[in-house]
Amino acid sequence: MIKITLPDGSIRNYDNIVTAMDVAKDISEGFARNVISAKFNETTIETSTELTTDGTLVLFTWKDDEGKNAFRHSTSHVLAQALEELYPGVKLSIGPAIDNGFYYDVDLGEKMISEKDFKSIEDKMLEIARGKHEFKMRSVSKDDALNKYKKEGNEYKVELIENLEDGTISFCDHDTFTDLCRGGHIPNTGLIKAVKIMSVAGAYWRGDEKNKQLTRVYGTSFPKQKDLKEYLELLEEAKKRDHRKLGKELELFTFSQRVGQGLPLWLPKGAALRDRLEQFLKKAQKKAGYEMVITPHIGQKELYVTSGHYAKYGEDSFQPINTPNEGEEFLLKPMNCPHHCEIYNSGPWSYRDLPKRYAEFGTVYRYEQSGELHGLTRVRGFTQDDAHIFCTPDQLDQEFKKVIDLVLYVFGSLGFENFTAQVSVRDLENPDKYIGDVENWEKAENAIINAAKDKGLNYVIESGEAAFYGPKLDFMVKDALGRSWQLGTIQVDYNLPERFDLTYKGSDNESHRPIMIHRAPFGSMERFIAILLEHTGGNFPLWLMPEQAIILSISEKYEKYSEKVLNLLENDEIRALVDNRNETIGKKIREAEMNKFPYIIIIGEQEENNNTISVRKHGGEDLGTIPIDEFSKMVSKEINSTLKPFNG
Repeated sequence: MIKITLPDGSIRNYDNIVTAMDVAKDISEGFARNVISAKFNETTIETSTELTTDGTLVLFTWKDDEGKNAFRHSTSHVLAQALEELYPGVKLSIGPAIDNGFYYDVDLGEKMISEKDFKSIEDKMLEIARGKHEFKMRSVSKDDALNKYKKEGNEYKVELIENLEDGTISFCDHDTFTDLCRGGHIPNTGLIKAVKIMSVAGAYWRGDEKNKQLTRVYGTSFPKQKDLKEYLELLEEAKKRDHRKLGKELELFTFSQRVGQGLPLWLPKGAALRDRLEQFLKKAQKKAGYEMVITPHIGQKELYVTSGHYAKYGEDSFQPINTPNEGEEFLLKPMNCPHHCEIYNSGPWSYRDLPKRYAEFGTVYRYEQSGELHGLTRVRGFTQDDAHIFCTPDQLDQEFKKVIDLVLYVFGSLGFENFTAQVSVRDLENPDKYIGDVENWEKAENAIINAAKDKGLNYVIESGEAAFYGPKLDFMVKDALGRSWQLGTIQVDYNLPERFDLTYKGSDNESHRPIMIHRAPFGSMERFIAILLEHTGGNFPLWLMPEQAIILSISEKYEKYSEKVLNLLENDEIRALVDNRNETIGKKIREAEMNKFPYIIIIGEQEENNNTISVRKHGGEDLGTIPIDEFSKMVSKEINSTLKPFNG
């Protein structure tokens, strides 16, 4: 008798050996038709794998990430077969699944693949897929595996196999094709109905520039043509929303090679946008009892050695700054927290003084590799909306929940409504990645889990995602295109107070260690604005827009009245500007639409005579002719609907 436990806790008993697909059919024939991958006792298996022992079985469909991963991994095998048939003599290396697709690195010799070849590769892949060939795994001895690829002259597979242990090597067969593979496939190629070659690029073997450069062929695949069509449409929309493109069009930021890669320059409109975000958060923080502090951009190397940041970020940081004093070294700060610890250390504290909440928009620096830089999302200098709370153990739960409230307030005010919380804990199998006492780690992890439960958050627990000094609660936000971003983080830290010898006097008149909470609702201002740009397509919430309205005069005769309207709107704290250029009103409207002004106000003879304005919203909705004060009330109402006061 074999006992198979399913994720819902139910147990199914079988007299004979069964496969994962047999269990799926036992649940329901309809469900089985959608099952494409499986995991048994935490190990990825084929749906045809025989289950010979008791264990826990998880069955995956296309809706699951694991199912998509198996689907794309299987398609990479089909791509490899297509390339072998189209380019005889090609040498295969590796072909993993990646987010939204897969790639295969190949050595084409003297041949090349360009965009004009994509269609023929796709056609060949679909021809293979239509054969409904089963994916079959088989174990191979190390000698046999080496002999196969040495005979074929494939030095890449030989190198991979030489690093494997005998008894752990397996091949995957389908149709006439065989590949070195660990497993994890869909039942057969027939499930692959839509494929698309996305691009080709150069890639050094094993990522080492000393090795030969291979050709990396990127692709994606879906079980339905309709899914591929929707995905490609989404990519086109993402191109339109690219924050680098919008940032240039809206004149928010720029980069300069003379200043340096990864060091953004904020233009006047972008600086004003940043300032509004800062003031928004500062106002909420003040209500929540935070005190603003300012720390320098550099610190002595010893500061970051003490904190552990030098060991963590030393190689990714800029080189030490040497002073005329021999042996004196400074670093551009990689994090603000060591400085805040020293601010706490500037005076003695009693339990009656806690919690202390220090907040700072502090700029930090890390030397990211040039190939990893990407607009505002990956830069070398960025400003964190950083704060550190020093509290007693009794205050930890309440303080952590108050930070959750603040993060949710930020998300609500900026239109991020679709998110999950991720409790990031240690990887218990790799304890060397972390610093601090195990008991303190357990306390911190439990505190975060309990706070997430009490606040009713939709949360998941992710092993191995903790910071090196403590666990954290990350907020994973889905944007308008369905992409997931990590925005907002709260971390519990028992370690830095220990390293910096932070103390407070307790009610027992003895010295105690405070607990430290790190938090940043935005994360970094640069990355947050990039994500916000792509989420909104540049159509920010009205309260945040650089200009909320533009006034277009039909001719120069109405310039004086346009200025009067501008002054009245500014008196009501509405940001507006006048376009008095000698251009047609049609052209002015088109350009105002392109520049995403929320409201377009048109001024002509009728408006001047009646002391009114004609208003249209971005997107073309005509609101008609209305009094100026009515427009001001309408704008105020729209702002107040999203920007509510924080009641922290």
